[in-house]
Amino acid sequence: YQQLTAGAARYVLAVSWQPAFCEGRSRLPECRSQTRQRFDASHFTLHGLWPQPRSKAYCGVPETVVRKDKDRRWHDLPWDRLDQATWRRLQKVMPGTRSGLHKHEWIKHGTCYDGKGAHEYFSDSLYLVDRLNASEVRTLFASRIGSELDGSEIRAAFDRSFGPGAGERVRIACKNDQDRRLIVELTIGLSGTISPDSKMSDLMAASSRTDPGCPSGVVDAVGLQ
Repeated sequence: YQQLTAGAARYVLAVSWQPAFCEGRSRLPECRSQTRQRFDASHFTLHGLWPQPRSKAYCGVPETVVRKDKDRRWHDLPWDRLDQATWRRLQKVMPGTRSGLHKHEWIKHGTCYDGKGAHEYFSDSLYLVDRLNASEVRTLFASRIGSELDGSEIRAAFDRSFGPGAGERVRIACKNDQDRRLIVELTIGLSGTISPDSKMSDLMAASSRTDPGCPSGVVDAVGLQ
């Protein structure tokens, strides 16, 4: 499955399992307002779309703005407003918008996204998360809320949804919460041109294999455990 073409753009799509993210962060507005009915209780949420390599960040961003971002003064960051439909979708799929996460992701990563504007950057990001949430991977997570999920099961669901070898492009991140190990994030390798015409299976197949990360963890339910 190594189809890396020289010079093809590389990305990492980072998606969160929000209930796990919120364990230990109960003061954040997006965590305080969680409900079992809300989208992020049972679907993957957008953390970010990161052009690679990791050093590719803050493209053309003034030093004063970079400092604000690094100080986590995200609400103070400059922002090109999105059209209402895209903004509404983003608020649903990225609950962290309540903490200014969208501004941080745009300033740090979006400014390096092929010279495109915020609208394309977030539209393409939402398109990818929609594909993931429409897949068997999301169904698997939702069916196992409150119980342990093995990394090999997650990778097999990626293979079934996005083609053989897709699971080898996925890294699982966990965190410890008292005596539980929670799956908090998936990072997915992609390579090629991302657009509403792209197939996620092609983007994943063209990317290189990654370290699998955490071997297993609990799919957390909403609410502090």
